[in-house]
Amino acid sequence: MATPITTRPAPEAAVLGKPTVGQRVTSFMPVIALVVLLGALSIADPGFLTQSSLTAAIRTAAPLIVLAAGATLVVLCGGIDLSIAALCSLATVFYAMWLPDLDGVTTVAVIAATAAIGALQGIAHVVLRIPSFVVTLGGMSIFTAIALVISDAGPIRVVDREPTHWLTLYLGGVVPMAFAVALLVVLVVSLVLRFTPLDSWVRATGYSEAAARLAGSPVDLVKVGAFALSGACAGLAAIMLVSRNFSGSPTMADNLLLPAIAAIVVGGTAITGGHGSLWRSLAGALVVTLLRVGLPIVGVPSAYEQILYGAIIVAAVALTLDRSKVLIIK
Repeated sequence: MATPITTRPAPEAAVLGKPTVGQRVTSFMPVIALVVLLGALSIADPGFLTQSSLTAAIRTAAPLIVLAAGATLVVLCGGIDLSIAALCSLATVFYAMWLPDLDGVTTVAVIAATAAIGALQGIAHVVLRIPSFVVTLGGMSIFTAIALVISDAGPIRVVDREPTHWLTLYLGGVVPMAFAVALLVVLVVSLVLRFTPLDSWVRATGYSEAAARLAGSPVDLVKVGAFALSGACAGLAAIMLVSRNFSGSPTMADNLLLPAIAAIVVGGTAITGGHGSLWRSLAGALVVTLLRVGLPIVGVPSAYEQILYGAIIVAAVALTLDRSKVLIIK
């Protein structure tokens, strides 16, 4: 039975869309967690803070950063995209199958296809008024099934490695190109949001969709655009995975869904929307990557990894949840 609860009036800062004191404190938590983790891992393994170890860690983090960056925009709009990992896996299959015919154009074709798929999910969400949770949960199942069918439930080897070779290079012999591309994605999207009305539209939509509509914000277009960007990022992350594994697989990115969501909420983006940023998700992705790398170092079996992600997501959501939007407890 649903039990109504009363809520206190939202603070003036929240009403105006400005970050509250608690939100400002939360924004520093990813950086603090990152520093603490680096310190703990360096104590557990003095050889961890070496150039080779850190380079390997940020290279591993690149696909996760891109996935989390795209999904962050959906969360800022007040939705969620649970299909990013399944779509990413499907995109690796697309890449492996299309490469012999499309050659160098395959990368653009895959990203365009996944952006279109993401936009279709956004259209289904805004036109049919189906919650994003339901739309993307269904999408996750559909994409997984399609990937399994067209790949015959097995990996597809990528023989021609030249089109993805650039992602295996290093800038200055130190920074992996994949990580540099991930940073570029975060930078470009952040700048577009910063210097266009998109930032205010996205945050207004996430904070109060009804108020955003009354203010004249193109809420539906903003949501569809957010899902399209999330899909495009899933496609780019797929290219990064193919460049590392030299194959496409219907399950290649499936284990990245929980880490991507964890990266978003650990970064301080409110799961209820309206507050957060791509840069915080970047920090959250680095924290999650260090956790994945650090578990074996401290002797924790990898089987406990999913338990850890679940606990992190619950704790982070508890800290960032906007309780002024929670009117009913079920």
